[in-house]
Amino acid sequence: MNPITLIIIYFTIFMGPMITMSSTNLLLMWVGLEISLLAIIPLLINKKNPRSTEAATKYFITQATASMILLLAIILNYKQLGTWTFQQQTNNILLNMTLISLSMKLGLAPFHYWLPEVTQGIPLHTGLILLTWQKIGPLSILFQTYNMMNPNIIFILATLSVFTGAWGGLNQTQTRKIMAFSSIAHMGWMIAILPYNPSLTLLNLIIYIMLTIPMFMALMMNYSTSINSISLLWNKTPTILLVTSTILLSLGGLPPLTGFLPKWIIITELLKNNCLILTTLMAMMALLNLFFYTRLIYSTSLTTFPTNNNSKMMSHYSSPKYNITLPLMTIMSTLTLPLSPQLIL
Repeated sequence: MNPITLIIIYFTIFMGPMITMSSTNLLLMWVGLEISLLAIIPLLINKKNPRSTEAATKYFITQATASMILLLAIILNYKQLGTWTFQQQTNNILLNMTLISLSMKLGLAPFHYWLPEVTQGIPLHTGLILLTWQKIGPLSILFQTYNMMNPNIIFILATLSVFTGAWGGLNQTQTRKIMAFSSIAHMGWMIAILPYNPSLTLLNLIIYIMLTIPMFMALMMNYSTSINSISLLWNKTPTILLVTSTILLSLGGLPPLTGFLPKWIIITELLKNNCLILTTLMAMMALLNLFFYTRLIYSTSLTTFPTNNNSKMMSHYSSPKYNITLPLMTIMSTLTLPLSPQLIL
């Protein structure tokens, strides 16, 4: 693709969520979501193969449907109240329509079916944008309107998302699908705490992005798209083994790594608000997430070929190109827990 075209596309993708975040007008928020939706389509179909075309079509149809529902709710709200913002007098049906449309855009269960399929059909770098930056716009709208949403529906969506992210990732062998189900589970944790403490949702989002970026960087170095290919890391780039294993454990929420911080604080906050059943279910599903991350670690680190013949090491003959930001992102994604007292204060 033409470099100038790429710069324009990436700038537009960057500007979409920024417009949504910085606006209080619902119509402008919708415009920001549409800008980021239309800008990412060329990246999805950049590779001329049926799988990427199918992924782009699924993504466009799902997002366009969600945008249509959101725009309908915004217009009906304007017709009812004469304002482009949601008020306490807004009809509950319109608020529920908004919540459903944003859930479709975020890939929350039970509107999640498009996310693993789309992520599997696109390149890793585009998958990284899809699972991180594209989540910011819809979450910012939820962040601004959470106090008017029905908390019971939010808790149902959160529980279903955590369950789907845990059970769905168990039988996957493709790393992109595993990261997609991981994203669904993390989104469930984020919206579970939204009605009680939205600042923790923001903290969870930041840490989720900090963990996902180095994970995708490590996968992109050797284009590891399946468990079979990731099991060859010991031969191609042995130094990435420790990085990948540590980030995966942090994604699973194992103490004392950074990924434990949002789970720890969210469980504490939910228990303060007497959500015992929800907290128990989420903690149990977090163990399932940790299980399939551990399975990936087993494939990368614990199945090393039993030989002392160094001539078989490909890393001796070809020096891989390391991304200079990977060590920094790895440190941030694993060693931020000691800073938690400052973050909480």
